[in-house]
Amino acid sequence: MKKRVAVTGIGIVSPLGCSVDTFWQALSNGVSGVRSISQYNARGLPVRIAAEVTNFSPNGHFGKPYAFSSSLSMGFDRRTKFALAATEQALKDSKLNKDLLADANVYLGAGEGPNRVELISMLLAPLLKEDGTCDEPRLFTSPAAEEFALHDLLMEATVPASLIAKNYGICGEVMTSLSACAASSQAIGEAMRRIQNEECPIALAGGTHTMTAALDVIGFALLSALSPGNGDPKTASRPFDRNRDGFVLGEGAGMLILEEFEHAKKRGARIYAELIGYGASSDAYRVTDMHPDALGAVSAIDAALNDAAIDPKDIGYVNAHGTSTLENDRSETKALHTALGKYAPMIPVSSIKSMTGHAVAAAGVIEIIASILALNEQVLPPTINLETPDPECDLDYVPNKARATHFDVAMSNSFGFGGQNVALLVRKGELNG
Repeated sequence: MKKRVAVTGIGIVSPLGCSVDTFWQALSNGVSGVRSISQYNARGLPVRIAAEVTNFSPNGHFGKPYAFSSSLSMGFDRRTKFALAATEQALKDSKLNKDLLADANVYLGAGEGPNRVELISMLLAPLLKEDGTCDEPRLFTSPAAEEFALHDLLMEATVPASLIAKNYGICGEVMTSLSACAASSQAIGEAMRRIQNEECPIALAGGTHTMTAALDVIGFALLSALSPGNGDPKTASRPFDRNRDGFVLGEGAGMLILEEFEHAKKRGARIYAELIGYGASSDAYRVTDMHPDALGAVSAIDAALNDAAIDPKDIGYVNAHGTSTLENDRSETKALHTALGKYAPMIPVSSIKSMTGHAVAAAGVIEIIASILALNEQVLPPTINLETPDPECDLDYVPNKARATHFDVAMSNSFGFGGQNVALLVRKGELNG
């Protein structure tokens, strides 16, 4: 018998707020977190909007969320600071005795940090010779060399998970998932598997990413993937709307504390929800597009349903990947029709990327958190900006306003670049202490 997996702590840093309460209030009220880029001067870029995290201060929000020297922590990028803050929130929320963390595991979806191009110029410009070569002996003794080396190290995708483990003395398995837009959902699924198989009683699982830097915006804009809605940022992300024209880049982090159910019950923990199903697959099709028949997405959903041993009719809500691109929204709709059959038109579906933008490696955890909160509040977050339905997107997308309802099981989909697909199923918690 597989062990049951409880969610006992939640932490989040998002464009809609840097706490669970502020995030949920904005989400349930249909507030958009998309705005003109403020981190740098985006003038001249083809896309000048993003869903940025604002009003974030680790010390201001969470006291002292990580115990590193000030000289080192100053070198942390936003992605890493977000991860550390979300972890501290989740652990405080769980009321978990930190003496138990030595045997815990960490699973984090992440990507590389944003490179500071100006550091390369600072390092190399003084060392260039007239013939165009670099003065190599001086390169390794340059005052800027140490800063560049530390920066390059801290940009590795594995750094946030490693620092979380160091900060809390976690000596179990530490794994970073790099499966693009499905990364944090995959991390949560793998953590769930370890607990089910009795490999660990506690796991910290989530994701973090920020892809709102200039190079990221330029790259996705050149792929024609981003909405050019610079004039009205709040309406730029419009999943399933006939007039959608691309997604909006976002950023953030989320962390879940997962425990073996009886372990959580014994210590009297609040159980937000129970993870019951995990399915993963690959399209093996293209680097940027889903399979036109959504074969990989269907396979992941089928696997999650089989893992949970439930039928499509048991699902009360789907938190869609819903990016606001023509291809994804139509393919996902097709996947839901295929996997859920005759029940698909009766199951509400919404995309919170209409409000949060696309946080890439952190998108999945932000969306499963939204699903868990929806279960607890019995309210479905809306798909905002859905004004003109696409005839090829014909499901119930909870347009524009949140909806009170009664349901016990939610599904969250994550479909990433490279054809990575993950579906997670979560059930309302039995205990709410």
